[in-house]
Amino acid sequence: MKIDLDDIELKERFVLSAGPGGQNVNKVATAVELRVRLESLAMLDEDAKTRLKRISGKRFTRDGDIVIVARRYRSQERNRQDARDRLRRLIEQSMQPPKRRKKTRKPARANKQRLESKRRRGEQKRLRGRPPTD
Repeated sequence: MKIDLDDIELKERFVLSAGPGGQNVNKVATAVELRVRLESLAMLDEDAKTRLKRISGKRFTRDGDIVIVARRYRSQERNRQDARDRLRRLIEQSMQPPKRRKKTRKPARANKQRLESKRRRGEQKRLRGRPPTD
């Protein structure tokens, strides 16, 4: 599924980046801080928004924004594309409902074996004690 992110929904801010870049790193703002308000994502239903909020984790702010910081590359444009790709992946992941867990039950024989093993072990320990006095 292709997700179109409107530039209107996104707020980009370019900040100084740590990491690779040599002296350039201190002069050029190559890191990208991408913000998108969760409520402005009209393509998502309420369940998907809830999942996106949970999946976002610490990237979700109290204001209701999702903040993605990309500083992997030396160029501003590549970091910008990286941030958008990461946001797209998060949204795609939230659109897929989680698989339902099928309840399983232990076989009756497994429970029987466990109890029999406990009984044998208890009997073994009981026999180690002092013999009964008459």
